[in-house]
Amino acid sequence: METRNPDTAKVAERYRKLAAEFTRRVEGVPAGEWEAPTPCAEWSARDLLSHMIRNHTHMPAQVGIDIEPSQSVDEDPVAAWHEARAAMEEVLDDPEQAAKEYDGYFGRLSVAGTVDDFLGFDLVVHSWDLARATGQDETLPADELPRLWEMARTLGDSLRMDGVCGPEVGVPESASEQDRLLAFLGRRP
Repeated sequence: METRNPDTAKVAERYRKLAAEFTRRVEGVPAGEWEAPTPCAEWSARDLLSHMIRNHTHMPAQVGIDIEPSQSVDEDPVAAWHEARAAMEEVLDDPEQAAKEYDGYFGRLSVAGTVDDFLGFDLVVHSWDLARATGQDETLPADELPRLWEMARTLGDSLRMDGVCGPEVGVPESASEQDRLLAFLGRRP
């Protein structure tokens, strides 16, 4: 696979937009709801946030960028998320760091390319998961749905690997584009 080197400024801008949507859900979790079950099998809202923070630290580590969180998801989930988000924004704002490459599961990847594709995908989908788990607005950015469809289709069998997405769920033909996508990703809209 050929390395995809997207415009890092555009990636940073899209990341900020998608992270803001996720942040809105993180900040909106009602007191005492961090243990609420999510649509992700065996994950609470806190587990889902831990997963997202691990993605924010593990992926840059692939190119030697160490992000060491000082905040704990167990003690202050909102502060832990803000710290991870700020660290990723700092990486993306440095074109040299954002362009660093590594050999990943899907071939040669840049940090910016991974953030734009995989991390962006997770931010949107897990925004919905967190909203569903904690009774918040589940509306996803409509302008991102076509990108998510494209990404989901390119993942092929990897999408259905254990721990990724469950089997597709049936929805009526009249279902919205968002609901069709979520059902394709194994969620029950």
